[in-house]
Amino acid sequence: MSKDEKEVKEAAVKESKPLGPPKSVFREYFESFAVTLVMAIFGMTFILQAVTVPTGSMQNTILVGDYLLVNKFIFSPGGQSLPFLPQREIQRGDIIVFKYPGNKVRPEKDSSRGLKAYQINYVKRVIGLPGETVEFKNNQVFINGQLLPEHRIIGDADNDQSALEINDIGERKPDEKWDVYYSEDTMKLTQAGRSLLRPGYEFGVQGKPMIVPDNSFFCMGDSRDNSEDSRYWGFVPRELVIGRAMFVYWSCDRGASNGDFFGCLTHPRLSRIGHFVK
Repeated sequence: MSKDEKEVKEAAVKESKPLGPPKSVFREYFESFAVTLVMAIFGMTFILQAVTVPTGSMQNTILVGDYLLVNKFIFSPGGQSLPFLPQREIQRGDIIVFKYPGNKVRPEKDSSRGLKAYQINYVKRVIGLPGETVEFKNNQVFINGQLLPEHRIIGDADNDQSALEINDIGERKPDEKWDVYYSEDTMKLTQAGRSLLRPGYEFGVQGKPMIVPDNSFFCMGDSRDNSEDSRYWGFVPRELVIGRAMFVYWSCDRGASNGDFFGCLTHPRLSRIGHFVK
């Protein structure tokens, strides 16, 4: 055997030798679990978050008992985003999840209901952007004095847990990008030319148009007669926004379960799973 052949054979033997002791089955499973856990924590911290909807303020867009997956990455912080990242600024019509900012004007209202600022997640639709003047009157929204095109639907519910029963759906105009719901009673009053003054609504309501502050948003629920929103407690600061609601990953009929602990397992709404929120 020549010297070159011998050197090649020795090199091959070295390469075939194990670099260390073989991994045990436990170690392989532990490493796989650790990597999965780290990726899950990273995703839930920076990219996705799961939230549930306990109230009917967004019906029928979102139902009580819907569990939502929230995209925390889509909104660029401070309006600045790198060109190669799929990020953008918050836009009108976005359904956002945010920390409840608290009622700064009437804090006693929060105290009477046991609410504390920054400790509960809210889900609402963005209506007014920074610098815009917002006024809600007679079941219509005006931005800078111009009527905001929304597809208004008449709908009522027997209770807070059930979906709204639709009584009338008018023809949708091309510029009406989302649905909002009003009760039959309030719509009859506005159609008769009567003004609606709702107790507790003090921000951006009839006779009190307000300018949305910088880095803040005016948000409202789609179930307009059953929503405590920016009309009630004010604006949503940008830093409290968690992300944009994406889709329903699970849903249960809480009304049918009568508050049973296992109600979300025994009364699922399978038709809602995978429903995109828009």
